[in-house]
Amino acid sequence: MAFLTHQLIRGFSSSAIRNAAIKHVTVIGGGLMGAGIAQVAATTGHSVVLVDTNEKILKQSAMGIEGSLKRVVKKKFADKPEAGAEFIAKVMANISTSTDASTVVESTDLVLEAIVENLGIKQGLFAALDKLAPAHTIFASNTSSLPITDIASSTSRLDRFGGLHFFNPVPMMKLVEVIGTSATSQTTFDSLLAFSKALGKTPVSCKDTPGFIVNRLLVPYMMEAIRLHERGHGSKEDIDVAMKLGAGYPMGPFELLDYVGLDTSKFIIDGWAEKDPDNPLMQPSQLLNKLVAEGKLGKKTGEGFYKYK
Repeated sequence: MAFLTHQLIRGFSSSAIRNAAIKHVTVIGGGLMGAGIAQVAATTGHSVVLVDTNEKILKQSAMGIEGSLKRVVKKKFADKPEAGAEFIAKVMANISTSTDASTVVESTDLVLEAIVENLGIKQGLFAALDKLAPAHTIFASNTSSLPITDIASSTSRLDRFGGLHFFNPVPMMKLVEVIGTSATSQTTFDSLLAFSKALGKTPVSCKDTPGFIVNRLLVPYMMEAIRLHERGHGSKEDIDVAMKLGAGYPMGPFELLDYVGLDTSKFIIDGWAEKDPDNPLMQPSQLLNKLVAEGKLGKKTGEGFYKYK
């Protein structure tokens, strides 16, 4: 009987997902990624609530979104200032902010978190919201490195949980990695794919493996560039030039490491090394560890592998 009841409930929730497109979106986290996701969703006609515990961050996010929209208007509405102003007003009207996620999720189709890359904090967030969100609500994480399965394990809606990994800057980058776990229902996965397309993005389907597709290839590439430099087989400048001119990459690996943030790269590779310590592609770097310990995290701190004025 318990099995039958579970199947009926799961079937009901899946039907609800199938019959209703994602229209109301709750984005948890008012940082760069969260604000970018909120902007794109609002621009494509979705009703968005941006949530953060800090009211100051929410005000900064709103200002940042409006500033980003003004840059869009300069390009798209150069000769139509009134249409540009109307466009900004319409998009901003689709966005509201809140410091109370518990009340917001009671009437949302999708909860998408873009908070700190900490498994325990993400699990705690979703565990609390799981008790409050309607049965049809899909949960998704924007994590770039943590297993979706582990995050979802704190909830009772494993079939309605997936990953939506956006790339920075969200309004500019076309790709979204859509991640399904072994428990994610096909209807949930299809809804996340459809939502990504509705945002004007190009989704790719991913399994819940370390780094999904992009970071699984990109992070080992960057780490091997560091090891190449550590062995004295190439200066960071020559390695960057070689990859830009020889492989056609817009940035060399050291430039990209500085752009992403050395602490972010270290966090990812350390997590992977812990789970797969015998994999040579996932071994830490002494040089990277040294720079992070010294607070040289890349462009955001003014110095990483390169110095920035």
